[in-house]
Amino acid sequence: MADATPPFSQSPFDFAPHATQDTELLHQLNFVPGLKEILMVRQVHALEHATVWVLSETMPPAQSTTPLSFFSSAAEVNQLGGMSTSEGFYLYGKLETLTLRRAVQQALQRMTQGEWDLAVHPRCGTNLSVGMLMTAGLALGAHFVMPRDPVSQLVGLGAAALTTMQLAPEIGGWVQKYLTTAVPFNLTVADIRSIAEHQGHPAHFVRVQWIER
Repeated sequence: MADATPPFSQSPFDFAPHATQDTELLHQLNFVPGLKEILMVRQVHALEHATVWVLSETMPPAQSTTPLSFFSSAAEVNQLGGMSTSEGFYLYGKLETLTLRRAVQQALQRMTQGEWDLAVHPRCGTNLSVGMLMTAGLALGAHFVMPRDPVSQLVGLGAAALTTMQLAPEIGGWVQKYLTTAVPFNLTVADIRSIAEHQGHPAHFVRVQWIER
């Protein structure tokens, strides 16, 4: 069972997000194609994470699930998994629509009122991507730096993997904070609907709308 408490005693943000930040950015750079969609995906991604945190806090222990972001395990239909889009996010797993509706609204309220740490989740797919890139980069570097005999190459590969295990969670969290998520100040929930099956899993789709601040 996953820890239901976000792994930060204080907000992980080194700055105070404000409600109009993305609106201002959009007005200043409105000539950039696709900017609104990018900003919206970042906010949706944060709302997805926050919703999973809220669900993990409120679900009974016997039914509590391991929160994941982006893709859930096909072998465990009760795991919660998510995938964010510019229109909203999918949440995979067996879940009552009313329970999800309450969790989304609570997550949105808590985030916009200052609980920004809910935007960052240790099981986000961002962390996995960062880990893969770090492993590949360090392994390539070790290949050129270490002697070419098999033992030295194996030691270099092991060192690369060990370094990635130590650094990837922190770097992945940093990437989430500053690149792949943003506090959903501009989002309002438009609709939540149950889907019998999406990508092989029971799911819900939380559709959101952009509002100006």
